[in-house]
Amino acid sequence: MASLTSARRIVIKIGSALLVDRTSGALRADWLKALAEDVAWLKSLGKDVILVSSGSIALGRGVLALPATELPLEQSQAAAAVGQIRLARAYEEGLAPHGIKTAQVLVTLEDSTDRRRYLNSRATMHQLLTFGVVPIVNENDTVATDEIRFGDNDRLAAQIAVTVGADQLILLSDVDGFYDANPASDAAARRFDVIETITPEIEAMAGDAGSGLSKGGMKTKLMAAKTATTAGCAMAITEGSRLNPLKQLENGAAATWFTAQTDPQAARKRWIAAMKPRGTITLDDGAVAALRSGKSLLPAGVAGVSGSFARGDAVAITDRGGHVLGHGLARYTGAEARLIKGRKSSEIEAVLGYPARAALIHRDDMAL
Repeated sequence: MASLTSARRIVIKIGSALLVDRTSGALRADWLKALAEDVAWLKSLGKDVILVSSGSIALGRGVLALPATELPLEQSQAAAAVGQIRLARAYEEGLAPHGIKTAQVLVTLEDSTDRRRYLNSRATMHQLLTFGVVPIVNENDTVATDEIRFGDNDRLAAQIAVTVGADQLILLSDVDGFYDANPASDAAARRFDVIETITPEIEAMAGDAGSGLSKGGMKTKLMAAKTATTAGCAMAITEGSRLNPLKQLENGAAATWFTAQTDPQAARKRWIAAMKPRGTITLDDGAVAALRSGKSLLPAGVAGVSGSFARGDAVAITDRGGHVLGHGLARYTGAEARLIKGRKSSEIEAVLGYPARAALIHRDDMAL
């Protein structure tokens, strides 16, 4: 079994039914207080924590006295707008007594499919974690339509785990794991402790469970597991309604763990290496040595730039002899890279006319 204490970066997904009382539509304050204690415990161990939380529509539904049924799009968006401010405030007030700062991050599916927006989201999340902040992530239901939405926070949480390079994703659910049949209707249903590979047989066992407040079923959880594990992130499904669910998971509470197929950094490197380069960055001898010692590529070490590429595109990295050293994701466009090649980082703002990143290719975005 995996241990939370062995993780470096953990994404925790919280469903609406855990956070909001189904009958009254009110926040489950005692549960949230206990969750905050768990988050503070993980932070005290030096872990990065990201919360992906449903609940804005459920909270807004209660404030607006809307029925607990499927809402028309306009009413759903209005409920999200009313509920999101309450959701963010609840987390802020719950974590503040532990000295933990929070941030609200609202995303849509387009933020992961559009390359520039994905890179901006990734950079922002990494900076928040560097500051020790706990990001509270939710789908931007106020503007999202069916065409541009994840549709459930299981898949969103998996995408966030991939984006931030998490090594564990915990889905706090209304069930305590993955079963070979629906445990609510089949007393003989068997829970899996560990699933190392998601086979067609495993997929056939997934049903579409549902509470009145959440949209995700077991199929979406398997989709999330596929996304997470192939990117090097282990994933757990565990029952989250009890108090202190994360400490309970660490102490052996029932759960199903999906085994990571690699580690996050190795998965990212393979992905970068497989991308088709849109241009070439040629390095001087000093920069070649710096890269081989694990450094990022600074403009000062660039001897030449060829090709037309956008920020976030893959480029080939070569030495002066034309030997390909690897691939990397450019943090500047081709036109910008040509302007700043050979320049010191302190000169970039004067050349481009605006403050910019020191590295042309960061070491985390490089596969040598």
